[in-house]
Amino acid sequence: MFYAPASGGVRTYLDAKHHRLDAMPGVRHSLLIPGRSASHADGIYHVPAPPLPFGNGYRFPLRLAPWCKELRRLQPDLIEVGDPYLTAWAALEARRQLDVPVIGFYHSDLPLLVSNRMGNWFTPNVEAYVSKLYGNFDRVLAPSQVMADKLRRLGVKEVHVQRLGVDLALFNPEQRDPGLRAELGIADSTRLLVFAGRGSREKNLPVLLDCMRALGADYHLLLVGSSMPAAVPDNVSVIDHFCPPAQVARLLASADLLVHAGDQETFGLVILEAMASATPVVAVNAGAFGELVNDQCGRLCRPNDAQAMAQAVREVFEAGVRTLGAQARRHVEHHYSWDTVVSGLLQHYQAVLGHHQPLVHAHA
Repeated sequence: MFYAPASGGVRTYLDAKHHRLDAMPGVRHSLLIPGRSASHADGIYHVPAPPLPFGNGYRFPLRLAPWCKELRRLQPDLIEVGDPYLTAWAALEARRQLDVPVIGFYHSDLPLLVSNRMGNWFTPNVEAYVSKLYGNFDRVLAPSQVMADKLRRLGVKEVHVQRLGVDLALFNPEQRDPGLRAELGIADSTRLLVFAGRGSREKNLPVLLDCMRALGADYHLLLVGSSMPAAVPDNVSVIDHFCPPAQVARLLASADLLVHAGDQETFGLVILEAMASATPVVAVNAGAFGELVNDQCGRLCRPNDAQAMAQAVREVFEAGVRTLGAQARRHVEHHYSWDTVVSGLLQHYQAVLGHHQPLVHAHA
C-alpha cells in the first residue's frame, strides 16, 4: 500500500525493480497495488481499495478476497510482500493455496511509526504483531543493518540486508542548473543547502531551521516537499509541494550540500540521490544514515543538535564540497546502482526457490 502518486522510497524501489525484472528474458514481474477500481496495464494490477482519509493518495485494503483471487489468477512462482498490513496476510494465504515461497520486505519500522503517532503503550502489541507476521515468511529483507537488527531482536529468523538503489542517470551532476540561485534571489557566492522530503515530524525540520539561524546569511537552505513549515528564517526558501523526481534531481545537483536531521530513517533514499548528484551530505548519526554516509561523502553529527549540525556543515565546506561530491558520486556508482540491487534481489529469489543455477545472468 506504500505505492501512491506522491509516495517516496518504496515506490521508487518497486518501479525500479519492475522496470528491470520485466525486461529480463524468462521473468514476468507483476505489481499488485491498491486502486480505485480493478484494472491493469504493463504488469501493474490495481486491486480496489478505499482511500485513506487525508492520506495523500494512499489507499488501505480492507478485504482479503480480491487480493487472494488476483494472486491465484496470476499463478506466481514467488511473492514479495511490500507492506505489513492486509496484503501480507493475503500473500500468506496465497502461499497456502499455490505452494510458493513468500519473501517479506520490511520497508518501514512499524513499532516506531505507531509509537510516534499513538504513544509507547501500543509498542509491545505492535512488536508482537511484527514478530508473528514476519516469522511466517520464507525470508525477510531489510533495507539497512539497523532494521535487520531490530527484526532479529524481535525473534524474526532468516533476515537479510538488501539495500535500495538510486537511478544514476536521473540523479546526476549533469542536472546542475547554475540559474537556481538567481531563481531563489540569492547571490552566486551564497552556500546553498537543500532538504527534500515530506515535512513530517520525524524529519526534525526545526533542527534544520535552528541550524540555519546559527549559520547566518552566507548560507541558504531550500526546503522541498509537502507539509513544509511556513514560518522560516530569512535564509530559508520553501517549495511546499511534492516535486516530481526530475525536478528534485535538478535541485539536488544544483545545491552545494544536502542536510537531513531525521533520526528514524529506515534507509534514506534522498541521501543516495544527493550523493549520486555529486552533492555531499550532512546528516545525523542515527537510523540507517551511519551505513550510507562516511567522511569521504560528507559528515554525520549528533541528533537533535542544531549547533553540531552547523559545525558539520562548516567542516564540509572546509573539506571542499566539490571533492566530497565527486567521491560521493563514485561511491554510489560502485555500491548502489539499481542493477546491483536487482542482482542481489535475484539471489534472494533463487535461494527461496531452491535454484542452484541463476534464473538470469544479471551483471552488477
